[in-house]
Amino acid sequence: MINEHLAEILADSFWKILLPGLTVTIPLTAIAFALALLIAVTAALIQFARVKVLRQLCRFYIWVFRGTPLLVQLFVVFYGMPRVGIVIDPFPAAVIVFSLNEGAYCAEIIRAALESVPPGQLEAGYCVGMSYLQTMRRIILPQAMRTAFPSLSNSLIAMVKDTSLAANITVTEMFMVTQRIVARTYEPLALYIEVGLIYLLFSTVLTRLQNMGEKKLNIYDKQAVS
Repeated sequence: MINEHLAEILADSFWKILLPGLTVTIPLTAIAFALALLIAVTAALIQFARVKVLRQLCRFYIWVFRGTPLLVQLFVVFYGMPRVGIVIDPFPAAVIVFSLNEGAYCAEIIRAALESVPPGQLEAGYCVGMSYLQTMRRIILPQAMRTAFPSLSNSLIAMVKDTSLAANITVTEMFMVTQRIVARTYEPLALYIEVGLIYLLFSTVLTRLQNMGEKKLNIYDKQAVS
């Protein structure tokens, strides 16, 4: 009887948890990661170009966001900023924090990938009449992004799981919905395992997509060499 009751709770809660996963968790991850990549590429290119003042600003940004906990950053933006008159809704606050936090990590990934490209590639671009920006866009950056692809994919998968922290600033994503169901049903073990499996499902799909992307890049590299 108890098992039947538990099975009923799990069956009923599955869609209640999955729906905010599809409508909140995934969009939050997609928007924040897209912005993070934009921030990361900009910061990495500035560091690669060695523009002194801007490079120091980028290093400071990376130092701060890599050196402080993501949860603290969420609390500062959502609960702290209203003290100075800046009120941000939960979802936009989560997007801002996740994009800035992930951008700092991805900037270092892309910077390392840029530095792994042989210096002769930049010189080759100049030799055929390309400007610095053209050489970076057409030659250096595509090679660097192929190198960075596995690490960036891992960062995306990690972000999907980290979105559970957004529940702490009242974003109604999967983990918050699960907490509400637990408060009503008093079945924490089964329900937290269930939401964990849904996160695992999302991560597995992204891992498969990562593997497919890496295979395509390997084929492209082989064709380019031949």
